[in-house]
Amino acid sequence: MGYMEPSRIPGSLMKHTQNQVNVHSHVCRILLLLPYFVSKIHVSHLGQKDMTPETSTTTPASGIVRPIALCHIVLRTKPENYDRMVDWYVQFLGGWITHAAKGITFIGYDEEHHRIGIVPRADAVPRPTDNRPIVGLGHVAFGYKDLADLATCYEQKKAAGIHPVWTVNHGPTTSLYYQDPDGNEVETQVDNFDTIEKTIAFMDGPDFEENPMGVDFDPEVFVKRVRSGEDERSIKKRPNIGPRTTR
Repeated sequence: MGYMEPSRIPGSLMKHTQNQVNVHSHVCRILLLLPYFVSKIHVSHLGQKDMTPETSTTTPASGIVRPIALCHIVLRTKPENYDRMVDWYVQFLGGWITHAAKGITFIGYDEEHHRIGIVPRADAVPRPTDNRPIVGLGHVAFGYKDLADLATCYEQKKAAGIHPVWTVNHGPTTSLYYQDPDGNEVETQVDNFDTIEKTIAFMDGPDFEENPMGVDFDPEVFVKRVRSGEDERSIKKRPNIGPRTTR
């Protein structure tokens, strides 16, 4: 497939810089927040700094060893879509191939040896063509440093012919959703609050209870606001549109 060209693989996959994108998804968000709300067991956020609120009295009472990171996801695809899926994720993430073979391809974009695995399976069952929700993983999410980076990512993807299917201010995050060639949904997001305490307080408040889905926005207007120099806090603040419980 021509994916193992040395020019496409960084000299050091283990070098970490502050400008690199930290992967995280709503799966990780559940791992982080569910113990806080339900079992009061602290869970680390992708192996980074302790994100548990300082006021929390949680203790690892269960004695279960907790993971330090959510490392990667693996996607199955039909053999005829294998190359398209690999190319899409390399383009989408600004990543590179760390391993390529007939039966699996690994894609990385930071210090991890891979974040995405693509596996071709002739017996894999495609998603329904009518966009019915299916049992299983709803989507994965990748976090970005700030709104400027998120706007740039939108413009880069648009130039490559990749367009969002949903753009929404959830309240906790400003998010743009895309679909890969197999129809899997991928979110790009920026946190709207600068601390986990503020995020939890918002999600525990009346506005989020009334509208847990969020408020849609026009991505072109979003980019113009970001490029105009408008304060990020103003752009991130979610308008109040009343009740909304469906997409």
